[in-house]
Amino acid sequence: MSGASGLIGTELVRQLREDGHDVQRLVRRQPQAADEHNWAPSAGMIDANLMDATDAVVNLSGASLGRIPWTSGYKKKILESRIKTTEALAEAMSRAARPPSVFLSASAVGIYGDRPADRLADGAQRGTGFLADVVDTWEQTAAIRPESTRLVNFRTGIVVGRGGALAALLRVTKLGLGSRFASGGQHWPWISLYDEAAAIRHLLTSSLRGPVNLAGPASATSDRLTAYLAKRLHRPYAFVLPETVVSAGMGEAGRELLLASQKVVPTKLLADGFEFRHESVEAAIDALIPR
Repeated sequence: MSGASGLIGTELVRQLREDGHDVQRLVRRQPQAADEHNWAPSAGMIDANLMDATDAVVNLSGASLGRIPWTSGYKKKILESRIKTTEALAEAMSRAARPPSVFLSASAVGIYGDRPADRLADGAQRGTGFLADVVDTWEQTAAIRPESTRLVNFRTGIVVGRGGALAALLRVTKLGLGSRFASGGQHWPWISLYDEAAAIRHLLTSSLRGPVNLAGPASATSDRLTAYLAKRLHRPYAFVLPETVVSAGMGEAGRELLLASQKVVPTKLLADGFEFRHESVEAAIDALIPR
C-alpha cells in the first residue's frame, strides 16, 4: 500500500488488519518496521520481489488538494505526485513474474467537473477543469498495469474524517467562523472515513473493475454539510461567502473544490451489495464528533 500513513490509509490499514490481512506499507524514508519497504516513485525504484509476493496493490498517494493557493508550481506537484507513484506501481507489477491480481488505485470525483444538472453514476462522461484533466491522466496511467490485473479506479469526494478536505472546515467552524459558500445549494459528494476504507476493502474481493464512485448513498448540499457541522460543534453559522469572494480569495481551487456541484451516485457499490454504515452526511458527522 502506498499512502498508508495518510487519513484514508491509516483507517484502511486498521480495518484490513482486523480482517486478518498482511499489509505491507511503502515508505519514502528509512523503514522502521518489518512491514515497511522503502521506495522512490519519482525514480521508479521499488523492490521487484515485493510484487511477486503481493496479492493486491492499493495506491493512495497524491499531494493534498487542500493546500491553497494552487500556484502553477503546486498544480504541477498535484499532477506529478499522482502520476509518478501510479506509474511506478503499475510498471513494477508489469515486471513481476506473478503480478498481483488486483490494483485498487485512488481517483477523485473531480473528473466530473461542475455538473449541477447531472446525476453522475460511475463512469459518467468526464467534465472540464484542472481536476478533470488531472484525474483523467491519473486513471490512464493506472491502466498500464498488466492485463491480468483487475483495475479499479475508486473515485472519492469529501471524506468526513479528522483530516483531508474536512480539516480546514473543522478549524474555521470551531473558531465560530462557519460559513455558507455561495448559495450553499451545490452538491458535495461525501463519504464517512469508515465507509471509505470499508468500500476499498469490499473492492479487494469484488469483481468490479474500472471507475467506481465512493460517495455516500444520500446526496448532500454544501449548506447541509457545513450547517450541521456547526450545529454539532455548538458554534454559530452566521456568515455567507459569496461566489465572487470565494473565487477571488481562493482562485481556481475555490471554484473547483467549493463551488462545483456534483451529484455523485455510488451505483456500482450499491448494486454489488455494499452496505454503508453511515447513510447520511449527518450520521457521518455524528461519528466524527460523538455526542
